[in-house]
Amino acid sequence: MKTSHKLCHAALLLVFVSGTAFYSASAQEQDGQADNSAQNKSQTLTAQNQSTAQADRATTANVRKAIVSDKQLSGYAHNVKVITVNGTVTLKGPVRSDAERQQVANDVSQVVTQDKIIDQLTVKQ
Repeated sequence: MKTSHKLCHAALLLVFVSGTAFYSASAQEQDGQADNSAQNKSQTLTAQNQSTAQADRATTANVRKAIVSDKQLSGYAHNVKVITVNGTVTLKGPVRSDAERQQVANDVSQVVTQDKIIDQLTVKQ
């Protein structure tokens, strides 16, 4: 019984990751090259620092959903990194403007309080 439960979780994770990869590719096609890989290499906190605690994973998923559902944001903003550790959400990556940076923060504040957001977003020149 436990094995089938683990397989179910693995299948859901695969679907979630596949959907994220599909969305990421389509957002890049719509917005040119929204690739922020080079910038993320120089950062100390990475996606590997994402907590595996259920509450943190749920927070990350809800933050990601809030950002992606905002159709006014560019592909860059839709692809920002979201890392949650102990309830604190760190946002990393480039966005198109200061206004877009603020809009991402507003979207995230619908999920967590402002004091739980670490904004490391940069405006792409």
